[in-house]
Amino acid sequence: MVYYFNKGGFLMWPLLFLFIIGLIIAIVKLWLLFRARINSKKFLQTILAKVKSGDVNDAIKVCEKTRGPVSALFHAGLSRVDKGLEYVTSSIENEAAIQIGILEKGMTWLSTIIAIAPMLGFLGTVQGMIIAFDQIAKSNDIVPSEVAGGISVALLTTFFGLAIAIPMQFFYNWFIAIIDGMIVDMEDAANQLVENLIDMGVLKRAEG
Repeated sequence: MVYYFNKGGFLMWPLLFLFIIGLIIAIVKLWLLFRARINSKKFLQTILAKVKSGDVNDAIKVCEKTRGPVSALFHAGLSRVDKGLEYVTSSIENEAAIQIGILEKGMTWLSTIIAIAPMLGFLGTVQGMIIAFDQIAKSNDIVPSEVAGGISVALLTTFFGLAIAIPMQFFYNWFIAIIDGMIVDMEDAANQLVENLIDMGVLKRAEG
């Protein structure tokens, strides 16, 4: 592997840098996403049980101790429950925007790496072909041993560029699927919370 890395030329170093950064982002993102996931249905029942017993503050404390976007939305809504439906829904919507931004954090860098890695590989291809044709021009003939080095650079950088982009694309698509699922879960849980609060008479519409 070291031999092929050295044969690829100086562009292998930025490719290696992109691979390391992309791998770090993927590992951290995977850990954060799985850490943020909770059983929203079970959590909703816990919160509703606290509210039904008349202790909204205790429900808020449970939200504060629970990680994840669903608990953040519940906390935002319950904190404004005494001000009416409009305040609660507005608080939940604002918090949802913040939580979605947090969930999508780092995805731009991952997509940038997916785009740049093959481009660097193709740049190495162009560089390698220039070297190969330069050797042909100097020798005034096609000698395989003289042009092999340039062709090797061209193939290796392209290979490594694609080898970086393909797994990163897999991680990117996987993360997008997880995030989309969590957003749907957030919306469903928040709607159920508001509906149950209204049914229990805890939440009332703000008087005009």
